[in-house]
Amino acid sequence: MDSKPQEAEVILSKSQDSDSESPMKKGMALSSSSREWLQKTRENIQPWNSFFDMRKLKMPSSMSQSTKRVVKNIEQFQSNYFFVFIVLILYCLLTSPLLLIAVAVSLGACYIISLRNAEHRFHIFGHELTLAQQYGIVSVISFPLFYMAGAGSAVFWVLGASFFFIMLHAIFYSVERNEEVFDLQIETV
Repeated sequence: MDSKPQEAEVILSKSQDSDSESPMKKGMALSSSSREWLQKTRENIQPWNSFFDMRKLKMPSSMSQSTKRVVKNIEQFQSNYFFVFIVLILYCLLTSPLLLIAVAVSLGACYIISLRNAEHRFHIFGHELTLAQQYGIVSVISFPLFYMAGAGSAVFWVLGASFFFIMLHAIFYSVERNEEVFDLQIETV
């Protein structure tokens, strides 16, 4: 009789262990898919000397030509634009020491939590907190620190500067040499 309840406890504990491992496996799958995306992005980078080729910067002759250029350039230089965005984020972090400290403290806390969670689980008032809940607590605690460091203005500055520089490049960078030949000239009769 006692063996059945023990078997049920073993099965229950095994199912709880597999549930606790599944978020870890999901995280690893997410990590591998993000690595694959980053590798694909790196492979699609156009040469930087052609990206910064000043001879190809020309004023568009019409609004339709500028929209065509934007579409073509975003398709062609998408990976380059992504790295321009990353460089602007790094510039913003390096020029704002308080924001850099806030990010370092937040990431350090998450790293310490992940190390401690691997050793043993964290309990509060007899309730076990999952790793996601612990990260949530860190983000809630970090929010006032980010607010004081001016993270909101930094985010909007990065988005605005990225949009400005990317659109500036996409509008003025001429993709094709004979772009003007294919442009329609309509005359009134």
